[in-house]
Amino acid sequence: MLVDTHVHLNFPEYAPDLEAVAERWRSAGVVRLVHSCVEPREFPVIQRLSAQFPELFMAVGLHPLDTQQWQPQLKEKIASLATSEPKVVAIGETGLDFYKATNREQQEAAFWAQLEVAQALDLPVILHCREAAAAARDLLQQFVRDRGPVRGVMHCWGGTPEETAWFLELGFYISFSGTVTFKNAKQIHASAQMVPSDRLLIETDCPFLAPVPKRGEKRNEPSYVRFVAEAVARLRQCDLGELEQQTTLNACHLFRLPLPTEQSTAPFS
Repeated sequence: MLVDTHVHLNFPEYAPDLEAVAERWRSAGVVRLVHSCVEPREFPVIQRLSAQFPELFMAVGLHPLDTQQWQPQLKEKIASLATSEPKVVAIGETGLDFYKATNREQQEAAFWAQLEVAQALDLPVILHCREAAAAARDLLQQFVRDRGPVRGVMHCWGGTPEETAWFLELGFYISFSGTVTFKNAKQIHASAQMVPSDRLLIETDCPFLAPVPKRGEKRNEPSYVRFVAEAVARLRQCDLGELEQQTTLNACHLFRLPLPTEQSTAPFS
C-alpha cells in the first residue's frame, strides 16, 4: 500500500480521463492521496474531487509563486476554508521560491501567516522550497522561537544533505518525488539515503516530474509513485515492502489520515 502525499489532480491535464487515472492508482496500490492547493480559489474544485474519490484528502493554501496576490485577509480565508471541510489535512502548499520569483518580502509574509494558521489549527504545513533553503530554515527557526513548534513536510525535496539536516532538526518530514529516479540527481540521492525511516515520505507532484521509466511522458500521475518508492528503496538498500509500509504509516501519522487495511482501501469516515 502506498500514499502519494502530493498531487494536483484539478489541473486540466486530467480532465479527459480522471476516472481511468484513479483506476490505475488503485491498481498500483495507492490507498491515500493528499491534494495540494496552489491558491484558495482552487478549493471548491479540490473539494469536489475529494468527494468523488474517498481516498483523496486536501490541503488549502497559497503557493509562493502566487504571492503577488497576497493580502492579509487571505490568512482568514485559508483558515476558514480549512475549518469548513473535515478532509482538510494540511495547510499549503506554502514556502519560498527564489528560483522563479524575487518578491521575497511578499513570499515571507504569506509563508509566516500560513504557518500561523497551521499552528492554530494543529495542521501540518506542506512546504515548497526552491533555491531558498537557508531563508526557509531561518524563517522557520524564527517562527519556532517566537510562536512555538510547527510540523510539516518539505515536499518534492531537492536539497543537499546539509540542507536536509536543517529541516530534519526542525522536526520536518522529507518527501521525495520523481526527481529521485533521475540518474544525475546525486544530491537528492544522498539526501534520500540519510533521512531517518520515520521521517520519509514519497509523492509524485503530478502532473509534473514524471519518474523514470515514464520520464518522457508529458503527464505524471499517482500510480507512478510506485517508481519513486522503488528508487528510494534501491538507494537505501532496503526491502521495498518495508519502505512502502513505513512511508504509508508516516503519511498517516503526519496528516492524521485513517489507516488503510490490507483488505480494503477504506474510504474516509
